[in-house]
Amino acid sequence: MPTSAQYRLFTRTLSATFTGALVLLLAACTAQAGGNAGAAAPESDSPRTSTSRDDIAAADIEVAIFAGGCFWCTESDFEKVEGVISAVSGYIGGHQDNPTYNEVSAGRTGHTEAVRIEFDTTQISYEEMLETFWYSIDPTTPDRQFCDRGSQYRSGIFYLDEDQKAAALQSLAEIEATKPFSDPIVTEITAADTFFPAEDYHQDFYKKSPGRYYSYRRGCGRDARLEQIWGEKK
Repeated sequence: MPTSAQYRLFTRTLSATFTGALVLLLAACTAQAGGNAGAAAPESDSPRTSTSRDDIAAADIEVAIFAGGCFWCTESDFEKVEGVISAVSGYIGGHQDNPTYNEVSAGRTGHTEAVRIEFDTTQISYEEMLETFWYSIDPTTPDRQFCDRGSQYRSGIFYLDEDQKAAALQSLAEIEATKPFSDPIVTEITAADTFFPAEDYHQDFYKKSPGRYYSYRRGCGRDARLEQIWGEKK
């Protein structure tokens, strides 16, 4: 059995050893933290969406309003375009505030079904949006698009400023000069008035009810007619 003096010596030695080890451990941790302070954080595996509103400067966001017949289809077509941020179905060009779908579809308000589109101008220009619009409609039929008849289905470009007006008129002239058909173009180019969003159940209808949407689109002959007048999609 150790003497009391030996025991005191042993405990002092053990304490000193433990304290030294603790100091070395803390020093190592401090050095490691200091070394990482200037290091870049690891990149996230989550992809960044270039057309997310949060990633785009307000100055780079522009609005276009197009009427291309049934807004379910126009919204669907434009939401697939790179650079488009959002597309909202609604009504424009009428004489009544806050129209309902039933009122518009009955032709009582003067509105046409349209889509208000926000897009990122660093990815797509208004001129390119116009080109997409032309090739998504039948511009030869007044007060009608495909199987839908009435002024509420008339096609139109509703410009928001003089620059958009000039671009729309220029695009019309280019289409007139290059169109692969002889019928006159009757799509209106008009200054935008108040745009009224449609009821919630119409928004993203092609996502909410894809079976009904594609059945309607196919039955209405939209894509068959587009191919007939414009040719196959490139």
